Amino acid sequence: MSEGKLVGIVLVSHSAEVAASVAALAKGLAGGATAVPVAPAGGTEDGGLGTSAELISAAAASVDRGAGVAVLTDLGSAVLTVKALLAEGDELPDGTRLVDAPFLEGAVAAVVTSAAGADLDAVEAAAAEAYGYRKV
Repeated sequence: MSEGKLVGIVLVSHSAEVAASVAALAKGLAGGATAVPVAPAGGTEDGGLGTSAELISAAAASVDRGAGVAVLTDLGSAVLTVKALLAEGDELPDGTRLVDAPFLEGAVAAVVTSAAGADLDAVEAAAAEAYGYRKV
């Protein structure tokens, strides 16, 4: 990891409220993790349900600190929108990566791992590992 730089986290949901709530919960469970740049990108520009390439691009730019950006998504079109932005090549900061992880648990793991100063590979691995969390 570059000194002083943390991996940014973008949380893409079909709902602005869900994205913002998951961001707040992840930061709270990570002990506040105030230094970790986390941005929700939920819903559409007009406040409706859906996904917005513009909101996702803006969120990624806002959390880019030069250590990479991990993007976690909730459902289908969120994934497709992020993949389309990545394919464009210039819509997201260099080092932006779509992370295959459960939305809530993965977000918590990503924020905790970024707060510890880990690099993008470690943040992605921690988020993806959340698929294995058992509840019973």
